[in-house]
Amino acid sequence: MPKIKTHSGAKKRFTVTGSGKVKFQHINKRHRLNQKDHKRKRQLRGAAYADDSNIANVKALIPYKH
Repeated sequence: MPKIKTHSGAKKRFTVTGSGKVKFQHINKRHRLNQKDHKRKRQLRGAAYADDSNIANVKALIPYKH
C-alpha cells in the first residue's frame, strides 16, 4: 500500500494530543483587533479542541500525526 499524503493545510492547524483529542488555535485573532470586543479577543486566546463529530475527519487529513 502506498503512503497517504498529509493535507498540508491541516498539518499546520491541528495537533493530536496523547489522549486522542484534536487541538487547534482559535481563528480571527490576527488583524483588525481594535474593532473587536475585549471579551471576544480574550476568549479566542487559548487553544480549543475539535468536536467529537469532526475528529474522524481531521485525523483522516493528518494520518501520521497520531
